[in-house]
Amino acid sequence: MTSLTTGNAEQYGSSERLAARARLASEYTISEHPWFAWVASHLPMKTGDRIVDVGCGPAWFWEGAGAVPGGLDLTLTDLSQGMVEEAMKRCGSLPFAAVAGQTADAASLPFEDGSFDGAIAMHMLYHLTDPAVAVAEMHRVLKPGGFLAVTTNGANNMRRLYELTTAFGGTPYDPAAAAFGFSDAERLLQERFGNVKSYVHPAHMRVTSPDDVFLALTSYPPGDQADDRQLIAFKDAIQSAFAEGGGALDVPKETGLFLAIKDNS
Repeated sequence: MTSLTTGNAEQYGSSERLAARARLASEYTISEHPWFAWVASHLPMKTGDRIVDVGCGPAWFWEGAGAVPGGLDLTLTDLSQGMVEEAMKRCGSLPFAAVAGQTADAASLPFEDGSFDGAIAMHMLYHLTDPAVAVAEMHRVLKPGGFLAVTTNGANNMRRLYELTTAFGGTPYDPAAAAFGFSDAERLLQERFGNVKSYVHPAHMRVTSPDDVFLALTSYPPGDQADDRQLIAFKDAIQSAFAEGGGALDVPKETGLFLAIKDNS
């Protein structure tokens, strides 16, 4: 089991730790197309569709998706009860026809075959020991013609930042991409659905706060377990990187959407 899955119950009992990482992306990403709205613009949702959000987290996606078809029936699932409660609260004020929430394991979804018109799994499959099982489950609960949308990171995502984490034993590359990256998403969806389309979000980061880098990259293992000596070395590495960059870090991003359609037969 990778460090990415270690301590998930503590990491995702609420959105507090996740928010430190989300702030880094939301505050410093430069793009003509905001991430959540960009993803939503590619989803083939139709008025009245039943959608399941697997591993929904705090449902930031739906808050930032912008205009979506009317009359959607949304089911929010997450392994964390705290996340489901937060997601339900957030989506309760949004214009859905219905919103339901349920704690659920992505590897064993508590829904009948062919229950949904669409399934969404955003930046969560890399937390699973066997993502293929979850992909099979989402395929099972989709109606014929239904879609699965998966988002994840590429191997070069934010590499400039991850290189700094070697000060406390981190990898010099995105651990999420190593666990379940672009090639994994394309392969698993192709194997299960027989088709897949991929899209890469056009964006990069210009980070101007060393403190935000420190907080984000020490919010999960192994950074959240680093000792004082390692944390001092990490702070020094951050300060050196910002000095080299003239007070800012330019960081390439590599985040993508993979979309598959269930066969009608």
